[in-house]
Amino acid sequence: MKLEAASKEAAVPSRSLWHELKNAIRGTEADYTKIDLRRAIFLLGVPMILELVMESTFAVVDIFFVGKLGASAVATVGLTETYLFLLYAIGMGLSMAVTAVVARRVGEQNHLDAGSSAVQSIFLALLAAAPFAIAGIFFSPELLQLMGADQWVIESGYVYTQWMLGGNAVIMLLFVINAIFRGAGDASIAMWILLISNGLNIILDPLLIFGWGPVPAFGIEGAAIATTTGRGVGVLVQLWILFRGGKHIKILLSQIKWHAADMAVIFRTSLGGVSQMVISMTSWIFLMRILAGVGSEAVAGATIALRIMMFTMMPAFGLSNAAATLVGQNLGAQDPERAEASIWKIGLYTMFFLVGVSFIYFFFNEELMQIFTNDSQVISVGGEWLEILSYSYFVYGWWMVTTQAFNGAGDTKTPTKINLVFFWLLQIPLAYYLALELDWQESGVFWAVFFSETAAGLFTLWLFTKGKWKKFQV
Repeated sequence: MKLEAASKEAAVPSRSLWHELKNAIRGTEADYTKIDLRRAIFLLGVPMILELVMESTFAVVDIFFVGKLGASAVATVGLTETYLFLLYAIGMGLSMAVTAVVARRVGEQNHLDAGSSAVQSIFLALLAAAPFAIAGIFFSPELLQLMGADQWVIESGYVYTQWMLGGNAVIMLLFVINAIFRGAGDASIAMWILLISNGLNIILDPLLIFGWGPVPAFGIEGAAIATTTGRGVGVLVQLWILFRGGKHIKILLSQIKWHAADMAVIFRTSLGGVSQMVISMTSWIFLMRILAGVGSEAVAGATIALRIMMFTMMPAFGLSNAAATLVGQNLGAQDPERAEASIWKIGLYTMFFLVGVSFIYFFFNEELMQIFTNDSQVISVGGEWLEILSYSYFVYGWWMVTTQAFNGAGDTKTPTKINLVFFWLLQIPLAYYLALELDWQESGVFWAVFFSETAAGLFTLWLFTKGKWKKFQV
C-alpha cells in the first residue's frame, strides 16, 4: 500500500477541534487541493456524514410510523422502493458524474465551466424523472402486482407508490444538486438542505399518517405526501442558493441554456455511473422478488433491516463521498499522489467505524429491529440479516472508499463491470439457488449477499492498488 504521499501534507497551524467543527458545519472557502489532508477530510467528511444521516432519517422516520400500520403497509414501502431503487440508480449514477466533473473543473480553477456543467446536470435530472412519473401516476397497482404484492397492497397501498413515483422529480433534483455542491466543495450546503427537508418530514409524517385535530388521517399515503413535501421544499432552497452563489460555485442566468458539449461530457460520464447503480439496484429487485415468494414478513424484515443498515452506515457513505471530491479536485490540480493518499486515510477511518457497527449488529440485532416492529417473525428475519452483515463490515469500508476513488476520477466504467460480475452473475443466481432450490428461504438470500459483496470488496481494493484510475480524463 502506498502511504508515502500522506507524508507530504503541508504543515498548518494547529486549530481546535471545535473551531474546525464550526468551519465544517457552516462551510469554508478553503482550497481542498492545498490544505492539510486530514483537515480537508474533516471539513468535507463532517457535513457529508451529517447530510447522509439526514437523508437516511427520511427512511427511518417513515418506516417507524408506517410500521405501526402493519406488515402489509411496510411491505408496500419495501416493494415501492424496488422501483425507487431504479430511480435512485439513475440519480446516484448521474450524481457520480456531476461530482466528478464539477470537482475536476473546480480543481482546475475553471468555475464558469463548473456552473455550466451544473445547469446541464439539472436538465438531465428532469429528463430522467419524466418516465418514472408517468409510470407511477398511471400504473402503480400493476407495478405492485408485478412484484408479487398481496391484495391489501394492490388495493390500498398503491397510493403510496403513486405519490412516490409520481413526484419523483424532487428526489432526482435533490440527489443531483447536492452532488453539485459536494463536487464544488460546498458540502455544508448539501447538509443544511437535508436538515430542512428532513425536519419537515419528521413534523408532517405522524400528522398526515394518523391525523391530528382538523387534519385527516391519510394512512400510508400520508407518509408519501410528507416525504415529497419535505424534499420539494429542499429543492426550492437548493435552487435559490445555486443562483445566489455558494462558497465555491454559482449559476448565472446566462448559463441557463442547453450546452451540447457540457451535456455530452456529463452524459458520457454518467453512463458508467448509471449502469453501475442500475446493476446494483436491479439486483436488489430480484432479491426482493425472491423474498416476496417467501412471504410479506420476509419482505418486511428485510425492508426494516435495510433501513437500519443504511442509517448506521451513513458516516461511512459520507466519508466515501468526501473521497470522491478529494480525488476529483486533486486530479484536476495535477496531484495524483495526494489523491491516492486521501483514499488510504479515508479507507482506514471507514474500516474502523464499520467494525464498531458490526459489533452492534452482532450483539443487538433483534433489539434494533424491535424499535420498528413488534412482529416476532419480522424481528427474527431482520435480526438474522443484520447478524450476517456483521461478518463482512471490515471489508465494506474499503469497498465503499475505493469504489468512490474510481468514480471521483470519472472512471465509472470499472465499478460497473465489477457490479455486473459480482451482482448479476454471482449474487442473483446464488440467492435463487440457496433460497429456493436448497430451501434456505430468506437465509439463502442473506448469505448470497454476504458472499458476493465481500468478494466484490476485496477485488475492488486490489484493482485500486494498480493505479490506472489516476490517469483517467474527464
